[in-house]
This record gives sequence, C-alpha cells and structure tokens, in this order.
Amino acid sequence: PVLTNAELEAIRRADRPGIKAITLPALFPVAEDGEGLRRAMEALCAKASQAIDDGCTILILSDRGFDKRMAPIPMALAVGGVHHHLVRELKRTRCGIVVESGEPREPQHFAVLHGYGAGAINPYLAFETIESMILNGQLEKVDTTKGLKNYVKAVNKGILKVMSKMGISTLQ
Repeated sequence: PVLTNAELEAIRRADRPGIKAITLPALFPVAEDGEGLRRAMEALCAKASQAIDDGCTILILSDRGFDKRMAPIPMALAVGGVHHHLVRELKRTRCGIVVESGEPREPQHFAVLHGYGAGAINPYLAFETIESMILNGQLEKVDTTKGLKNYVKAVNKGILKVMSKMGISTLQ
C-alpha cells in the first residue's frame, strides 16, 4: 500500500492496454478560504469523472506544487470526496485511487487514507525527509536505500496493526 517515488513514476508512465493514469492536483487558492476549498473539491471531483470517461483507470491525487498561493486540500477530504463522488456516479469500480502527498507520516495517516478509498499512497515528503536526514548525518549506520526500505516496512506493519484493531484481517 506504500509506493516509493520510483513505483509511483512507473504507475504514472504505465503504457499498457487498459491502464491509463492521470495526475489530478489537489490544491486550492489560499486567498479564497473555505469557498475556494469548496470550489476546488467540486473541480477535483468533476476532473476525476471526466478522466474516467476519457479512459483513465488510475487517478493520482497529488498535493505536490503547493506554495504561498495554492494550499493542499487535506488529503483525507480529497480522497473521501472523490471516492464518494465516483460512487454516486456509479464510476468508482472503474478506477483505482493513488495518493501522492506530503501529509502522511504515521501508520494511522495511511490507514485513514486507505479507509477513505486510496489503494496506494506515496508519502513523498517523508521520503525526502529521510533522505535529507541521512545525507546530513542525522541517521547513522544506514544508507538511503535501507532507510527508505525500513520506513516502508514500518508503515506497512503499522497499517496492519491499526487494521487488526479495527477487525480487518488482511491487507497485502
């Protein structure tokens, strides 16, 4: 359920019959406050529906590209909103939802996103933080590959623990 940056790029560039991915920005204009967030959610849902109509089978909801003008839509809101919109339109079974976000760090964050409809998650900011800590010598006796592998393993185990406490028996 946790995708590395390389795995996400492979999905983004997948060129096989029946597999087509699109990246949908999950951002809203800061200056427009709550009304801007509402409009951005409506636009995100409309783009998701249109993408499915255009033959996309994987929707990548991404908060990359945020800045002073554009804030990230809270990813649980984005995923849950798109998921339920597609259920209402009878299109949800025609696509998978993948998250590319700087938000998730802890297993509970991942479990919430999975519970709201995400099939896989790329926590790019967590990966960048680990890489930076290794390069700056804050994490000793581990190289970047091992550090990222350890993080993914820990998050996967944590997700299973959260799910087991909720009565959900398996996740692969």
